[in-house]
Parts: sequence; structure tokens; C-alpha cells
Amino acid sequence: MSGIIDISNIANSYIPVAIILIVALVMPPMTMLIIKLISPRSKASAKYATYEAGSVPRGNARIQFNVEYYLYAIAFVLFDIEVLFLYPWATIFKGHNIDFIATVEMLVFIFVVLFGYVYLIKKEALKWMK
Repeated sequence: MSGIIDISNIANSYIPVAIILIVALVMPPMTMLIIKLISPRSKASAKYATYEAGSVPRGNARIQFNVEYYLYAIAFVLFDIEVLFLYPWATIFKGHNIDFIATVEMLVFIFVVLFGYVYLIKKEALKWMK
């Protein structure tokens, strides 16, 4: 009897997934509708003014930012993703025997990320102002 597939078990295993899918599709529109119904409405001109800590806004809001800020953001994302890949591997490594190939693969990954870090240091990309 091991070759017979039990359809009821398969269907029962998808019921929680279907419930979560329905809730995920219904909750955002329902939340937006409830907020629209109960939130206060005001048509005052102060509502549409730019808020800058209570001070009167002056000048143009469109200013140029230094390109170096984007480099900081990219470096942050790079090292943040490294931690995301490193953490699950470290938790598995702690509890189980990891073979030699997995250790070498992680060392290569760390080397590539450290190479990027050294490159950023050599280009002086991590200094706040040059």
C-alpha cells in the first residue's frame, strides 16, 4: 500500500497555505478601507504645506546630493548581504559536521567580500569627506 497516494493528506497540507494566502490578499484592502472610513478629514491649507520641524520652508526642495552617499549605500548593502549569507551557514556549522568542500566554499565567499572591502579602502571610498 506504500505506492498509493493519499489525496486527502495532500489537500489537508495545503489548507494552511490557502488560508494565509486569502488573509494576505484581504488584509491590505480591508485595512485601507477601515483607515479611510475612520480617519479625520481636513481640507486646511496647512495640511498640504511642507513640514520642516515647525519652521517655515524656504528655498527649493530639489538639491544635489554628493555621489559618495550612494557609494556608502552600496557598500552597506554589500556587507549586509554577506552577513545574511554567513549567518545560516554559521548556525548549521555550529551544530553539525560540515564537510571540507562547504568550508572552502564559505572561505572563498568571505575572500571575495573582503577583496571588495579592501578595494573600497584603497579607493578611499569609506572616508566621509575627501
